[in-house]
Amino acid sequence: MFPALETELKQETLPDPYEDFMYYHLQYYGYYKAQRSSLPNSATHQHVWKNNPRYLLSGSFGKREDLIPDRLQKEKRLYSLMLSSPFVKSRQLLYDDTGEVNPRLREPRDLFAFFSDSTLLQAPRWPIECEVIKECIHHIEWVPPQPEYFYQPTGNEKIPEIVGEEKGTIVYQLDSVPTEVCYFTSSRVGGKRGIIKELSVSLQGPEDNTLLFESRFESGNLQKAVRVNTFEYELTLRTDLYTNKHTQWFYFRVQNTRKDVTYRFTIVNLLKPKSLYTVGMKPLMYSQLDASTHSIGWRREGNEIKYYRNNTNDGQQPFHCLTWTVQFPYDRDTCFFAHFYPYTYTDLQRFLLSVANSPVKSQFCKLQTLCRSLAGNTVYLLTITNPARTPQEAAVKKAVVLTARVHPGESNGSWIMKGFLDFILSNSPDAQLLRDIFIFKVVPMLNPDGVIVGNYRCSLAGRDLNRHYKTILKESFPCIWHTRNMIKRLLEEREVLLYCDFHGHSRKNNIFVYGCNNTNRQFWLHERVFPLMLSKNAPDKFSFHSCNFKVQKCKEGTGRVVMWRMGILNSYTMESTFGGSTLGKKRDTHFTTEDLKSLGYHVCDTLLDFCDPDRTKFMQCLAELKELLQQEIHKKFKELGQDMDLERSWSDISLSDVESSTSGSDSSLSDGLPVHLLNIADELHQKKTMSKKKKKPLKSRKQRNKQYHRNTLMLESKLTEDAPERAGFPSTLQKHPAFFRTSENARSSMMKYEKSRLNKSQLNGRGKSTSLDPTDMTTMILTKNKDRIQKEKPGFTVSCDPKRSANPSQEPAPPVKPSWSRNRYPGTKGSHRTAVAYPSLHIYTYP
Repeated sequence: MFPALETELKQETLPDPYEDFMYYHLQYYGYYKAQRSSLPNSATHQHVWKNNPRYLLSGSFGKREDLIPDRLQKEKRLYSLMLSSPFVKSRQLLYDDTGEVNPRLREPRDLFAFFSDSTLLQAPRWPIECEVIKECIHHIEWVPPQPEYFYQPTGNEKIPEIVGEEKGTIVYQLDSVPTEVCYFTSSRVGGKRGIIKELSVSLQGPEDNTLLFESRFESGNLQKAVRVNTFEYELTLRTDLYTNKHTQWFYFRVQNTRKDVTYRFTIVNLLKPKSLYTVGMKPLMYSQLDASTHSIGWRREGNEIKYYRNNTNDGQQPFHCLTWTVQFPYDRDTCFFAHFYPYTYTDLQRFLLSVANSPVKSQFCKLQTLCRSLAGNTVYLLTITNPARTPQEAAVKKAVVLTARVHPGESNGSWIMKGFLDFILSNSPDAQLLRDIFIFKVVPMLNPDGVIVGNYRCSLAGRDLNRHYKTILKESFPCIWHTRNMIKRLLEEREVLLYCDFHGHSRKNNIFVYGCNNTNRQFWLHERVFPLMLSKNAPDKFSFHSCNFKVQKCKEGTGRVVMWRMGILNSYTMESTFGGSTLGKKRDTHFTTEDLKSLGYHVCDTLLDFCDPDRTKFMQCLAELKELLQQEIHKKFKELGQDMDLERSWSDISLSDVESSTSGSDSSLSDGLPVHLLNIADELHQKKTMSKKKKKPLKSRKQRNKQYHRNTLMLESKLTEDAPERAGFPSTLQKHPAFFRTSENARSSMMKYEKSRLNKSQLNGRGKSTSLDPTDMTTMILTKNKDRIQKEKPGFTVSCDPKRSANPSQEPAPPVKPSWSRNRYPGTKGSHRTAVAYPSLHIYTYP
């Protein structure tokens, strides 16, 4: 059973453990009476035991009482030997050093690792309608040595006429694609059952130069390829599963290439009217021969790039086309094309496997399952923080929540997340300090199902998850439901300083954020400080002028707005472009994966600046924001042809009136729920409404007696009033019924109680007047409430608004612009050390 243990047992002249156990087991129950020495050794006669075990058995019964002492002694000796062997000792049990057989359970481990060195990656689960090839697609990471500049349009780019399959030849086509009339039912590893069909055409010989297309792999997206000329192909992208739209992401393979031949590819069913391809963005290409021979990975390729509207009118929604030409570097090569650098679910699992198997990183990175997706794929949750030395240190830590890939086609979010995780899990002094200060909750892939099947925007529910963060359908939208619930529980435990969801943007260059305007004047403009600091730390990548903080009604279901409504002031959607930068030294160049990963580092860097005990940088950014806003208001009123005295009321203008809309994606408007979920949602909503109805509170015996007494007095009063009328006397004779006398007595007793209470407060030095004037009483109550609020929230920052400052002399003058260098510890001359006194660390607290 255990080869190493078997050798050890032979040296101890003991039989095989399993055979010895079976011997005493059968002997105990009276089925075996032969001598133990007559048994053949299992190592040499194992086949005899397997093929003819009945020769050991007998129909006669023995006396089990005579066998028990000998059995216990030998069993104890055998188990002692087995427990001392490292080959069979369980990691879940602890044993005494004395050799006694007294195992006990080990204490629970701090880190629950999903992976081990011998554990294989969890195979992705696909919908049962999807065919999946068995090949494993993997790409190397590579950074181009030279900047990759935007394509410069010449104006002479050819606009090819769309021919279609009527005049062309279909060389690749998926058999069946689930559309909006279907909905997800079940999944399995490997997708559709049965033999995988060969969808590409068969080559007629070595001279046949037809390209062979394929996209039935993880994150792949291509539905059809039509050959319209010798080296010209029209491509149709697959819509998001169970929808009829969202065609933007593409990722496919071509084989049987020819060198030094100009090929033209035209994607004919893109939906967005605007695209970065109109301002110089190039597609990505990957050559397997280049990767294997020269270690060259993804690179920007393409000429004669044109993005234009498809004029074919077939009564459907208008489509747009993307066309480009390319030359392949080798003959008969295997190449890939993609909208952006792919980052698959398997890539994420490989990274998490390396973290879980690291003896250092696993000490402060806890890997958990947040939930399972619709298809049953694991949604991972990482908790990153250094172990606290005391409960007080753990309680004072604030939280930071980061998520990515709620939109599966926006793979740039995963590359920023990877850069963040690489840095925060490193041994850098700044990373160690951040782990000391914060608890990071990270969901690196919110929509694994969409990533696996190659969707651009939706999950397998056929809906954009970033419009359903307020959903009550836990089973239909498990990923975001559990994410929101996790953050809700986190807010009950501690303050969440920052929430950021990483996205990609298809129509604007650079990196920027969407935030939420703060309505609390005490923290006016504070939500803009972090993005402004980030723009200073990454001036060649991050554009603060592209940021927007307006909350639109159509965005109420997004992650940033829902988390902001839950109480997180710094709640952002970080948008990184599919293209590149128009800023600084990186102007007019494409972003690489290294650029995006570096932004993950800058997020960490900016967190330290934002929470620096020295408030110089914070106040400098706040003063700069006020100046920028004042200029924007001047500009706005100048456009409207109005004049306004901004010296008095400029800070009272609604920021939403100044900013324009976020000009976000074409799918900003939610499609609502699918038809098959409408009834379920209505039922859950009705149950929730019924549960929220206030039940009549139960009354104590004292309350019931009081109510009974009052009802009795009311009845007596009514009878007393009616009695004179029945006797012929006017009812006005009864002026003071018992109930009103009781009420007056109660009122007089309350007056006496108030007077006595005020007299006591006088004795204690808390009041100088015994007047019961309502104005004085209101003043006293408001004063007490104010004192209570100040005691409960001592860490609130004084309002930064100069018009609302309690003491204008305390407002800091515009500081001399300090250098934007790291000096987080006054008096240490820029050195880094771990902050010990956590309660004294200045982190801005928000309501």
